[in-house]
This record gives sequence, structure tokens and C-alpha cells, in this order.
Amino acid sequence: MKRPILPINSPKVINAWCSYDIANSAYILSVNTVLYPIFYEQVTQKAFGSEMIQFMGMNIKNTVLYEYAIALGYFLVILTTLSLSGIADLGGYRKPFMRFFTILGSFACIGLYAFTGANITLGLILPMLAVLGFAGSLVYYNSFLPIIATPDRHDRISAKGFSFGYAGSMLLLIFNIFSLQNYQLFGFSDSLETIRFSFIEVGIWWLAVSQISFYYLREERKKVQWDATVLTRGFHEMVKVFSYIKKHKAMYRFLLSFFFFSMGVQTIIIVASLFGKVELGITDTMLIMTILIIQAVAILGAFIFGRVSTRFGNRTSLLWMLAIWVFVCISAYNVQDDYQFYVLSALVGLVMGGIQSQARSTWSKLIPSDSTDSASYFSFYDSTEKLAIVIGMLGFGIIEQITGSMRNSTLLLSLFFVVSFLIIAFTKLKKEESLAA
Repeated sequence: MKRPILPINSPKVINAWCSYDIANSAYILSVNTVLYPIFYEQVTQKAFGSEMIQFMGMNIKNTVLYEYAIALGYFLVILTTLSLSGIADLGGYRKPFMRFFTILGSFACIGLYAFTGANITLGLILPMLAVLGFAGSLVYYNSFLPIIATPDRHDRISAKGFSFGYAGSMLLLIFNIFSLQNYQLFGFSDSLETIRFSFIEVGIWWLAVSQISFYYLREERKKVQWDATVLTRGFHEMVKVFSYIKKHKAMYRFLLSFFFFSMGVQTIIIVASLFGKVELGITDTMLIMTILIIQAVAILGAFIFGRVSTRFGNRTSLLWMLAIWVFVCISAYNVQDDYQFYVLSALVGLVMGGIQSQARSTWSKLIPSDSTDSASYFSFYDSTEKLAIVIGMLGFGIIEQITGSMRNSTLLLSLFFVVSFLIIAFTKLKKEESLAA
């Protein structure tokens, strides 16, 4: 029996949608942000005898090689989601595509258990596939927001989703920290074996918790003729949406601003633990505790700036956060000790939670009310973010490779936030309903 589409603003559906943040945030926090960079840096240095790696005829620093691999993974996200999102809108295939990328990412995460350091190709390909699964699923996950709720609720629901994700991923990371510090209680030979097992644990968590969203999220399925023209028709959907974006200044300028601040935000999230370890010599345990502080403060940040947006508008909320991000990047260049790093990390958490939730809700409110192309609109949104990550990570890695220090790379990131601030300052973030796609 076919289940009916649930009414808009249904608390049950909204909570189920938010639960997917709990599922995939466990990967992005425990594996991508904390455990894998630490594990990768240690096992590659042990396998190759130094931080320099012989790879495809090149002698390259291990951290730089990892940064390039992640950048390539996000570039693959752009290629795949842009080609599939038009089809998702045509036939109502948001959930099937979301499920496919979830399975891909979770199994790639589980596969990291096999990486030992010497098999460096595997240690680069699997994180790329995990990133593809994570970021690819987010395109279709985000595209459900304008379907399940009215625009007046988007700010709070988006903030709620990120808060769910921060809180849920913290619980799993706390368990990982406990098992890491007490690995003998769990029968592991050392801490590295404990981390390898955590990759399996996170992959299973991601796959299992996501089933809540898959059960409750529904969409109207339309009959699609699956033949040689399906990709062409999907492409035409994307062209139609892009044409609409170009004609509406608020959407176009916001997307441009989003591109610049995403280069800064996402790069900082990815390299934060490596920066603390390489530049300041902070221990692995303290790095993990720092990330937990960031996550806890991010919950507060998402809530605070959600309220600021409700009272003063998205534009004002974004400007406040962008100004703080500029301060963060300049301060990172000058940070000298552990305590300064911890204070700066707390500040990162405050604006990280706020700017991610506000960006998503702002874009969802700019999408035409009568549009059925939410996946295509969010494909452009997410592809913009992923392209920003590619360029941001490449820029960060190139400057580190040339200068030998991550500190110099943080100054580049500050310029991205300044440009974004100026664009938002001269843009009215109001929906324009004419010429709706």
C-alpha cells in the first residue's frame, strides 16, 4: 500500500529529516575531521620513514597529498550531482539518490579499516569516495527542506538539523575517545588499531541512523522514461534553473558570496586538526577534546544566530558571522600557544554552527515558492560549496607547499571572507517571484 505524502510542517517528518544530520555528521566529525587525519599522518610517516611520500613519481608531503585528494573528491561530487539532480527533480528521485550516496559513503568509511599506511593509494581513494557519498547525499537531503516546511520555518529547522548533527556526532566521538584512551579494555593492541575499528563503527552508525530519514521522507514520484535522453532532459532542467538564478540578483549574489565564504569555512573545518598538530604540536588527545569543544559551541552558535536571523534578518546575521571569521583567520596566523588555539577554536565553533545553518536556510528561502526543482537548486548550492572546497583546499595546500607553513595559508582564507562580506553588504536577500522556474 502506497503511503500518502505527509502534510507540510509535520513535526514527525521534520524531526526525521533532522535525524539525517546525526547520521552523516558522525562521519564528518569522527572520521573526516578528527580521527582519519591523525591516523593518516601517523601511519604514513611510519610507513615511509618521514613526512615525505613517494607517490606517482613525486616526492610530496603527506598532509599536502591528503589535501589534494580531498579536493579531488569534492570535484567528483560536482560532476556527479550536477548530472543527476535534474533527473531527481523530473521523476522525484531525491530519496533514492540520497540513499545511494549514503551507502557509497558508509561502505567507503568502513573500508578505511584496511588502510595501514603503506598502501597509500587505498588511503587516498577511500576518503575520496567517502567524501563523495557524504557530500552527494547532502544535495538531496538539503533539497527536502523547502518540501517539508514553509519558508518562515526554514531558519529554525535548518539550525535544528545542524544542532542534531553536532550533538549526535559528539556522543559517538566521546565514545571513540574513551575507547582510544582505554583500548586494552576493548581488546585492542594499540591506539591505532582502535582508530581503525572506529572507521567500521562510524560507517555502520551512518548507515543505520539514516534509515529513520529514509522511512519518513517521501516525495511525489513521477513517471520517467529511462532511455538515452534521460541525461539530456536532466541537463535541460539544470539549464533552466541556472537561467533563473542568473536573472535574479539576490540568488546570484548570495551564491557568489556563499562560494567565497565556503572556501574559508570548509577548508578550516577540514584542516583544523592538522593545523593544531603540525604548527603547535598539540597532542592527539587534546586535539580531539578541542574538536568536542567546537562541536558543543556550534550547537549554541546555530541557536543564537538562528534567533539573530529571525529578529534582524539573514543578511545581518551573515554579516556579523563573516566579520568574526575574518578575525579568526588573522588570529590563526598569529596564534603561538595551546591556550590561544583553544580560545580560537571556541570562536570557530560559534560561527561554524551559525553560518552553515543560515546559509542553507537563506538559500531555501530564495528558491521560488512554486518551483518543483528543489534538487536542482540545491545542486547548484552544494556544487558551489564543493567547488569552493576544491579551490580552497588546493590554495591552502599550494601555499603550504611553497612556504612550508599552514600559517601563511590562513591569510588567504581571510581574503575570501572579506570578499564575501562585501558582496552580502551590498545585496538585498529577498525572494523575487517573477520568471519562476
